[in-house]
Amino acid sequence: MKYIIILLLVLSTNIFAYNDKDMDGVDNLLDRCPGTAIIDLVDFNGCSIKSLATNHHYDIILGISYSQADYLVSDTIDTYISSLQIDYFYKDFSLQIYSSYYKASNKSFSKSAVNDTVVSGYYRYKLDDNLLLNLGVGVILPTYNSVLNNNNTDYIGSLNLNYTINVDVNIFAGYKHTIVNDNDVAGIVKYQNTNSFNLGIGYYLTQKVYMSTSYNNSQSIYSNIPNIQSASIYMYYGIDQHWFTNFSYVYGLSDTANTNYTSFRIGYYF
Repeated sequence: MKYIIILLLVLSTNIFAYNDKDMDGVDNLLDRCPGTAIIDLVDFNGCSIKSLATNHHYDIILGISYSQADYLVSDTIDTYISSLQIDYFYKDFSLQIYSSYYKASNKSFSKSAVNDTVVSGYYRYKLDDNLLLNLGVGVILPTYNSVLNNNNTDYIGSLNLNYTINVDVNIFAGYKHTIVNDNDVAGIVKYQNTNSFNLGIGYYLTQKVYMSTSYNNSQSIYSNIPNIQSASIYMYYGIDQHWFTNFSYVYGLSDTANTNYTSFRIGYYF
């Protein structure tokens, strides 16, 4: 029995004597590199060999939205959309896939279907300490089945500028050109390439809350249709280091725009 007691005393002494402040597996008395990051692999001296941090990140965003349209129809069309967006980030490059499903109805009709799927890539350039330039290219895949011959792949090119005035305020502007490859329907529909732009200002209320407002102007894919103009409000809230939400409201300024558009999305970043 006394040998067991002695053994327990020795073990307890060793346990309480062990101290590893930076939690790298090397006792403070032997650690030649105190304060190494917890995500680093270390050698026997407690010095970093390799960091487990990665430049590869992803997010998944689920969304729901509601809009009203009354252009060229006698009754307002109510549209509900559920969406899925997946993003991949590597340093200054990002890749995005966006798909959605809609249900539209009014007093005279009801229809639901999958919208076109958009695949886009972006690259960010830091022009100076306050100015960022984002260049993007993408394709619109015809996953929406239409009787109006708009079942071809379209192409997108975009340019966005973001200027930081101070740590809390930024202004931004964007331009997008879409090459529409759909075939005209004689006497009914004539398609055209489109241009769109937006201009806005944003403000960080806190480190977790960001708000912005913007003006948007876009051509319709159908020729002889007035430009679509709208004003929007956007809010982002970072719940923690992984979860986030965003909300947007868009008000139509032209007859061709949706009268109201509201969306809520929740995402997970890893």
